Amino acid sequence: MREPVYQANRKVWRNGVFSDGARLIPEETPLALTYNGGTYAVMMGSPEDLGDFAVGFSLSEGIVQSADEIETLDIVELDEGIELRMWLRPDKAAQIAQRRRNIAGPTGCGLCGIDSIAEAVRPAAVVPAGRVFSPREIMTAVAAVAPLQEINHQTRAVHAAAFWTAARGIVGLREDVGRHNALDKLAGALARDKVVAGDGMVLLTSRVSVEMVQKTAAIGAPLIAAVSAPTALAVRMADAAGITLAAIARADGFEIFTHPERVTGAVAGKESAYVVVA
Repeated sequence: MREPVYQANRKVWRNGVFSDGARLIPEETPLALTYNGGTYAVMMGSPEDLGDFAVGFSLSEGIVQSADEIETLDIVELDEGIELRMWLRPDKAAQIAQRRRNIAGPTGCGLCGIDSIAEAVRPAAVVPAGRVFSPREIMTAVAAVAPLQEINHQTRAVHAAAFWTAARGIVGLREDVGRHNALDKLAGALARDKVVAGDGMVLLTSRVSVEMVQKTAAIGAPLIAAVSAPTALAVRMADAAGITLAAIARADGFEIFTHPERVTGAVAGKESAYVVVA
């Protein structure tokens, strides 16, 4: 299987002087997801944790409701890319035939190829109340991500999605050149390990777009904590889905955009965001 990083030779110009050197950069590969012999989507992504990606993509797209509905999964390396071949039960295959679409997806583009506005902004699943988190727990969880980003340590060019619980800390972390792919990989890993998401939080190193909220809702996690800001549509989607959206997480705190009642000490007022200082 292809390595997720590549050593590239390059010339460096710094301080008015040229020098030669090498740098590790992330690999980017076409990933074709096929079901019962037909291509459903082609995404650009990092060639690792591909079993998790196949399962997580299938769940977040609503193709399957559980990992057990995928009867077989084969990862086939081709000259021009990698094919993730899945076979579903006959009844599921019939549903796929009705909604199959081909996506030529640039890196991390979660909506490319969708030809329906309704599909792009489809309502997210409503997440149960779950547990309440303290600001210290959120800060601890966010701080735990960076040390575990092995590929990013080498390349400084990939996103990560992680899942944290108070009992276990970081339960799983996945990296990819595409932020949507990283979250799909995490979803697949949690599903395959039968992790119940109601007691934990999803952690993102990227901005929070509407697709990231939809995917988190499919996982069933009640809280998202991200280092970057959300979009307005993501905020509205998180509010409707019952998800607490904490973003712009820094060493000194974070901002809560939706459902602050799930964070101890956050007082709801008239403002749309609640700033929590660690």
